[in-house]
Amino acid sequence: MNSSRYQNEKMKRKFFELCKEADGYSDKTLKVIESSIWKYEEYTKQEDFKKFNSETAKGFKKWLSTKKNAITKQPLSLTSQYKILRHVNKFFYWLVMQPGYKSKVKMDDVNYLKLSKAESRMATSPKLPNFPSINYILRLCSFEVKDDIDRRDRAMIAFTALSGMRDLAIISLPLGCFDALTLLVDQNPNKGVQTKFSKTIYTTLFKFDDKLLGYVLDWVKYLKEEKLFSENNPIFPATNIELKSETEQSFVSNGITKNFWKNAGPMRKVFKNRSEQMKLEYFSPHRFRHFTINYSNKFAHGAEEMKAISQNVGHERLSTTFTSYGSIDEYRVSDLISQMNFVENKMKDS
Repeated sequence: MNSSRYQNEKMKRKFFELCKEADGYSDKTLKVIESSIWKYEEYTKQEDFKKFNSETAKGFKKWLSTKKNAITKQPLSLTSQYKILRHVNKFFYWLVMQPGYKSKVKMDDVNYLKLSKAESRMATSPKLPNFPSINYILRLCSFEVKDDIDRRDRAMIAFTALSGMRDLAIISLPLGCFDALTLLVDQNPNKGVQTKFSKTIYTTLFKFDDKLLGYVLDWVKYLKEEKLFSENNPIFPATNIELKSETEQSFVSNGITKNFWKNAGPMRKVFKNRSEQMKLEYFSPHRFRHFTINYSNKFAHGAEEMKAISQNVGHERLSTTFTSYGSIDEYRVSDLISQMNFVENKMKDS
């Protein structure tokens, strides 16, 4: 590794440490930031960061607009470009303050690392929300239940919808963190629950539907009474994978273990496989979080209940709930406006 590449890596490590320790970013967020900086280095062929200038910034933006998404093979969306540029901008904004870079990298040049105002508005404008409905969830949970894996999957889908919890928190939740009487979930990082920013969150399951709630409660009772799970065992345990036979180098699923899943990948796969089984559109677990927030808001009466919903899903600010998850979709706006009775209200005012 040449000296400039070594120095680049050294500064990146220092920046990532700042983001993690000072800004409190999660490892997941750090990977996103690191990926963005990698894209910049791909464009410059790992050129020394000290050579950054306005022409480099403009060239990088143009290059980004021609890149394609690795999965969809479609050009990167403006939203993706906006996020990448925001991360790279943050890095160089920090870098310009560091010894050895102050005289090399100019703040005016760093300001080129952003989309135009019009493009930024398009990249950050609200999109029509896309998440499951209560009928979709009930249909998704209606597959035939024949074994422990079926029981677990059905309960996990229902629990995700009723709690609005993030997937990492759900797959790391010990059985003892759920009170079946009060329906209270203690998302406690000290007990191994992987919450965002390692924040303790108390969540009470929403009683959206008796059938969905029954799936969860029956599963918890089954784990405790039939499977003899302890409070430290996972509420949604990993699948037991076994070698099919000594002669065949293939594996089969055989019941559940008392182990936690190592990451949320298997949970997302469950949602995908079950949606395919039921011939339904696939929604990721996080889209169920959107459902939980939007559906519960339809029944909220007054500011206190709205704030309760916000805290229940782990948001410190009500604005986060409504800005990121709770905006009314355009179809609902149209429906509400169409139903407003202006004639009756006008008569009351006259």
